[in-house]
Amino acid sequence: MDIRYSCNPQDMKRYTTDELRREFLISNLYRPGEVTAVYSHVDRMVTLGCMPVKEPVPIDQGIDVWANFGTHTFLERREIGIFNIGGAGSITVDGTRYALGYKDCLYITRGAKEVLFASDDPAKPAKFYMVSAPAHRSFETRLLKLADAAKRPCGEAEKSNKRVINQFIHPAVLPTCQLSMGMTVLEPGSVWNTMPAHTHERRMEVYMYFEVPEDQVVFHMMGQGQETRHIVMRNEEAVISPSWSIHAGAGTASYTFIWAMGGENQEFDDMDVIPTPDLR
Repeated sequence: MDIRYSCNPQDMKRYTTDELRREFLISNLYRPGEVTAVYSHVDRMVTLGCMPVKEPVPIDQGIDVWANFGTHTFLERREIGIFNIGGAGSITVDGTRYALGYKDCLYITRGAKEVLFASDDPAKPAKFYMVSAPAHRSFETRLLKLADAAKRPCGEAEKSNKRVINQFIHPAVLPTCQLSMGMTVLEPGSVWNTMPAHTHERRMEVYMYFEVPEDQVVFHMMGQGQETRHIVMRNEEAVISPSWSIHAGAGTASYTFIWAMGGENQEFDDMDVIPTPDLR
């Protein structure tokens, strides 16, 4: 498991491009038959990827659960949200099988013991993208389709940011301990996300960009609003945003991204907006 420690915003201003990428960028999430995991000390969030091929893959494969979490199972004191961004697959949770197609989501509550990932067709494997947060109570494991998500259209074509925010793991859809996740889909011709930019001191956030064309990129904006930085991101890469950092982006083509938040509250609109003219 890759461990990432918290970063002081004053220190971050002096980072080189390589240092920024080492601290915040998450790449190579989908390796055949493996679980890739990045543990961030920012709100103790864990970002994972799994691409099962021939055999089912357990969630803790290659992870020393006791050494990293001090628990006997991965979800003993955690909850997790999972999206499938690959071929058809399934997740079996303590003997109950959930079939996930493209862009389907599964919320697994705290206390689940055995979680197995599988692909229906090894030639077209599933790609499970996951974010896990600490949890102090349990709710209900639930499969969510795109139709189940709360939808918030926003943006304008004239500003190149017309998009739909699909809230999957969100208080408007189902109760969770602290994890919130959703998927934002940009319309063709729109390339900007999360403008005007904002921070939320009470929650960190992780973005995972996908449906980025192979020969295109996303410029992910981060840092404090008056001294911003950027990371160039490619398809199926994720980025950690501490609570003090903006998290916005512009692509060289349209794309989709999955966002995940954890922290003090789940109030989606609890944010400190930075007017676009004030960005530096």
